[in-house]
Amino acid sequence: MLMERSFSGRSFLFIGGVIITFIGDTFKEAFNMLVSFEPELYGIIFMSLRVTLTALFFAALCGIPFGVLLAMNDFKGKAIIMNIINSFMSLPPVVVGLTVYVLFSNQTGLVGDHRLLFTPFAMIVAQFLLALPLMTGLTFTAIVNVDKLVKLTSASLGATPFQTALTVIREARFSLYSATIVVFGRLLAEVGAVMMVGGNIRYQTRVMTTAIALQKGMGEFQTALALGIILLIMSFVVNGVLEMLRNYGRSA
Repeated sequence: MLMERSFSGRSFLFIGGVIITFIGDTFKEAFNMLVSFEPELYGIIFMSLRVTLTALFFAALCGIPFGVLLAMNDFKGKAIIMNIINSFMSLPPVVVGLTVYVLFSNQTGLVGDHRLLFTPFAMIVAQFLLALPLMTGLTFTAIVNVDKLVKLTSASLGATPFQTALTVIREARFSLYSATIVVFGRLLAEVGAVMMVGGNIRYQTRVMTTAIALQKGMGEFQTALALGIILLIMSFVVNGVLEMLRNYGRSA
């Protein structure tokens, strides 16, 4: 009995040591990849940010006004529209990717002649379609949760509907910042749709998530985890910048 316990304890320590060593080597590899300034790696990083931030910008440009419009107006069919938006918020990325693929395909697509498939544009479109329902739904929730007295006070002071909407948006700005961060995280970590419509082409459409999937498929698990750490660092940096802007707006 004592020998079995001793053996189990040594096995546990051995496994723990192996795991710690593997994690340490993974962080070391991630650091070495970053400081090596390898053009291919930084091209993948910039492509990831380009696709994600572009899709996020247009999703916010369309989703925030639409969410505000839905939240501040009552009309027939509003519940149906919200049900559709809420359903699309959980839409599987592969469905969006397949839709964009069929749309841009040379064989079956409506715009196939423009050869947009397997380009950054197709990836941006796919991520935009993923982000739009999220941004709209989160904006709707943020605006609905604003105190109704804000809207009533603005109207009583003679504000136009547009001015009232701006006032409500100003009151909900911190919730909208949080919504933007949530959508950004969802897009940055997305792999299914961008893999399908981008093709993971080296130097052209490869992003961090598809590079991780490629390394995993090749059996290079440590490299895949190192890329995952770099992806987390990217998310941390961008979220830090957004948080700084949020704090700046709060102090202002």
